[in-house]
Amino acid sequence: MGKGLVQKILQRYTEEEIKEVGQIIPCKVSKVLANDITAPLAIKSFEKMGAREVFDKDRVILVCDHFTPNKDIDSAEQVKMVREFAKKMGIVNYFEGGDVGVEHALLPELGLVAPMDVVVGADSHTCTYGGIGAFATGLGSTDIAAAMVLGETWFKVPSSIYVDLQGDLQTYVQGKDIILNLIGLIGVDGALYKALEFGGTTLSSLNVEMRMTIANMAIEAGAKVGLFPVDDIAIEYVRKRGIRVDSPLFPDEGAEYEKKIAINVSNLRPQVACPHLPENVKPVDEIRGVHVDQVVIGSCTNGRITDLRQAAEILKNRKVKKGVRLIVLPATPTIWKQALKEGLLEIFLEAGAVIGPPTCGPCLGGHMGILASGEVAVATTNRNFKGRMGSLDSFVYLSNPWVAAASAVAGEIIDPEKL
Repeated sequence: MGKGLVQKILQRYTEEEIKEVGQIIPCKVSKVLANDITAPLAIKSFEKMGAREVFDKDRVILVCDHFTPNKDIDSAEQVKMVREFAKKMGIVNYFEGGDVGVEHALLPELGLVAPMDVVVGADSHTCTYGGIGAFATGLGSTDIAAAMVLGETWFKVPSSIYVDLQGDLQTYVQGKDIILNLIGLIGVDGALYKALEFGGTTLSSLNVEMRMTIANMAIEAGAKVGLFPVDDIAIEYVRKRGIRVDSPLFPDEGAEYEKKIAINVSNLRPQVACPHLPENVKPVDEIRGVHVDQVVIGSCTNGRITDLRQAAEILKNRKVKKGVRLIVLPATPTIWKQALKEGLLEIFLEAGAVIGPPTCGPCLGGHMGILASGEVAVATTNRNFKGRMGSLDSFVYLSNPWVAAASAVAGEIIDPEKL
């Protein structure tokens, strides 16, 4: 039987022969990740175990990105706990303050995750690293504590859905639209504890940033992981970050999948997920007259330099409509500096945007952009559940950066082509 990407990667990290889907296997891990919300829970479990040290000081990564800069006393106490734990354990990769970024943008940028790694993180969007061909998934904080101690965990080998992407992307369409379209097709539970493996001719035109956007939102379809092959595009991306890959990784010919889904991206227009589920997807040109109070451009989904360039393309020589709050959050310090160097930040400021630090902030309703009752936001983030960005009576629409920026200018959700 031919093997897909999931089984090929997992087999590298387990001594048991993987024979079938659903098999329970012990598995070594490459990296263990937690943030300022989830790490404190893991630290408490770590201490209850009586553990004295982590399995590898270089391979446990702690990123204080969710409520930072600290928004209140409680968040400050949480970060203090993580900071003191990192110091006590001698953890090398601890990030806070001026070197912190949104974790799932920061780790690939710094070369801390690699193709064919097995990465576990106490954050559901850890699956982002599937964009470079890593088996990366979220775990609960207790399981993360155990992984910090042991350097291993267990998995039930997931079945896989193959997503065959064909065609060329049209104007104002990017990776966000591909994954929103897919979620709209299969639903938020359409890939529950399954792997989404992406392939097809379109991959040659998808850079790693777009691949990570797609992999990031695999969890919004319930997937355990979202995986791309380790091809020349992925290898070149990690090579620039000091990672050597000896050989590419593709699924075997004849690999068995639970099912295959074909998407012709040539037919895609920009997609928008309407409240209150990521599966409630419509083409942007079918959404008319939706007033917008706030626009957020950033997050681990769409806060990278490509995303900021797309937003700036729309905002250049334009103004945000009076009464609309546009918040731009570059995902890492490096992205922030690059945006400054390219003049993107000046474009945002001239347009009337507020530019914040690299933080998750409003994505999870944390801070720097909380919605009041009845308010409507367009965001390049990944979730729009009821109350996700603030009030239970607010509304969040998910889109790509072009649509978000255009909506900030128009004051309503709009197809960028209409500007």
